Formats: sequence, structure tokens, C-alpha cells
Amino acid sequence: MYRILEKEVLAPKIKLIKVDAPEICAGARPGQFVVFRIHEKGERIPLTIADSDPKSGLLTLVFQEVGKSTTELGMLNKGDTIQDMVGPLGTPRDIEKLDYVICVGGGVGVAPIYPEAKAYYRLGTRVVSLIGAQTKEMLIFKNRMEQVSDEIYFSTDDGSFGHKGFITEVLDDLLEKGPHPDEVIAIGPLLMMREASKVTAKYGVKTVVSLNTIMVDGTGMCGSCRVTVDSEVKFSCVEGPAFDGHKVDFDELIARQNRFLAEERLAMDRYLAGAGGCKCQ
Repeated sequence: MYRILEKEVLAPKIKLIKVDAPEICAGARPGQFVVFRIHEKGERIPLTIADSDPKSGLLTLVFQEVGKSTTELGMLNKGDTIQDMVGPLGTPRDIEKLDYVICVGGGVGVAPIYPEAKAYYRLGTRVVSLIGAQTKEMLIFKNRMEQVSDEIYFSTDDGSFGHKGFITEVLDDLLEKGPHPDEVIAIGPLLMMREASKVTAKYGVKTVVSLNTIMVDGTGMCGSCRVTVDSEVKFSCVEGPAFDGHKVDFDELIARQNRFLAEERLAMDRYLAGAGGCKCQ
């Protein structure tokens, strides 16, 4: 059992929990994730680690309530427990001091980009962060990202805060003006990462994306998380989740991510019909 020691509402339907998980925190590095079940009949949920503190043993996870399992997770409060958790999983980012990096976070993707930005910043790398969301109230981790960035830019789809439009437009403007960074890290919705990779390809800038693929076991056995990278099949859970954004077949990945939409809607309908009390699949 993993006990929730802190809970915070970051934005509508976006929540942060800190879980007592000292063993996972001891080995966690930027870019890695965990897989957990809320209860015995729950599905396995992968979440990228948003932060970890080996001293306190607190593991920080951020999630958006979009389906049955994440909605159920959002109902848990401080003092409640999660049935089981495995991690850290995935290949950690090999972060070394560079002169200049740009971190592009979209929506909930700002949370997993935070530990990478923090690691670069602490090494003395110049970090410029670009944070995008649909509206001002959907912007998360604003203060946290400001603390690990030399410069920071914001955008909202409706223009309620920062640039009006997509964060990739801000990225394009920065790259056009120069100088170019050693690396761009983009984490967020697949469409955003695809567009960010198209923008950076124009300027020949190295781009790393983190793929939020469908996962089951998280150890490379089931094959659910397979993606095509540079015309080769890769397993995101063990060979990723970070990949070269210029080599990812995003169109194929987007199609694969949508293949269970009908089942997800059915599970959510059944859960809501049970007033949150049913723990069946």
C-alpha cells in the first residue's frame, strides 16, 4: 500500500498527489515513470514522475481526470492508499550540462518536463521554458517552472494569459530569431509534440519528446506501448519514453492512442452510473 500524504488541485480536473514511496524515490531520475493500481480490480495506470525527494520519500504525481480510472484516482484524499505501484520504470534522461535548452510543455505535460528543466538548471544550463494551455486557469506549475528557468514564456489558446495561440508558435518565433538551443524538449499532447518537432526540424535543432503511449505491464512484455521510431518498432516503456521527435511516426501513434476510445467511454459511463461506488471494469 502507498499512502497519499498530500493532495493539491492545480486546475479544473488536474490534481497533484504526493505519495509515500521512499524506495521508488531513491532511484528515480528525470524522464522515468511509475505504473500503479488504485485497488485490486483497477487498471494499471502509467504516470511520469513529476518530482521525487529521496530525503522525505515523497513521490509527486500529476494527473488529469479524463477517464474512469483517473476520475477515481482524483476522488482519493490525503490519508487514502493506492493498492500497488512499480517503478521507477523507463530509460531515464541522460542529462549533462549544455549551453542552452528550450523546454516546451503543453497542458499536463508541464509536470513531467519540470524535473528535466530542474536538472538542467542545476547544472548551469541556460533554460528557456515555454508553457502552453487552453486557458489561464489551466496553466499549471507556473511558479515551479519559473524557479528553474532563466526565461519563461506562456501561451493560451484563448489569449487569457500570454501569447494568444499555440505554444509552438512561440517556439517558432524564438528559433527564427536565434540563437538556436542545443536541445528542445517537448512534452504534452501528441499533436503538440508533433507540431513542435516539425518546427524544430526546419531549423535542424535536436528535439526530444516523451511519448504517453498506452501501457499495460510497463516492462516490455505486452507490446501495447509499441511505437515506430526511424522506421523501427520500439517499446516506449523500456526503450523510452523519450525519443527523437524527428524520427517518431506521430500519425501512427495518434491512431493507436484512439483505438480504445469506445471502451473508455463505456467504462466511464458505467462508473458514473454507479455514483463512483462500483469498482468493476
